[in-house]
Amino acid sequence: MATLATFFRVTSAKEASANKARRESIRAQSDPFRLRALPNDDIYFYSKKIDNSRVVRQADPEARGECWSAVGAAGVLLMLGVSIIAPHVGAILAGYKLEALKAERQTLIDQKRDLEVREAGLLSPARLNNLARARSLTSPASDQVIHLDNVPSVDGSFAQVRPPASGGPVPAQLSAR
Repeated sequence: MATLATFFRVTSAKEASANKARRESIRAQSDPFRLRALPNDDIYFYSKKIDNSRVVRQADPEARGECWSAVGAAGVLLMLGVSIIAPHVGAILAGYKLEALKAERQTLIDQKRDLEVREAGLLSPARLNNLARARSLTSPASDQVIHLDNVPSVDGSFAQVRPPASGGPVPAQLSAR
């Protein structure tokens, strides 16, 4: 196949025969399994350095509008995505909070039950009698007991001091009222 480089190459007949003889002698000396040279292997390309530092791009008035349109479309898509995902995330977080509150409720119920058991043990009549004996306490006499009625009085208080049933003296702190 002829290319421009081989087409315009001008050689004389003498040079052509010398070249042919040289090629044949080189082929005879070289390895028989070696591939032939690529066509136009003797052509070299050079690149010229171009300086574009003084080139200034002109502003495109339509590009600014297209840019803002793209930003607006991205914002709308973002808001749409957030509005779709937000309720699901809120439901998941509410579920976590609900489970935490259920666990806290169960803990408080267990603590209340433990406190009620301790209170019942502390207020048991047998324990109170043992404490009274250990401190040498005795049962009150009938004239030492003051009964309070749960009927509202004229002055608006809910408890009234009633004298003992035996008609004995009223303690000094109660008679001052």
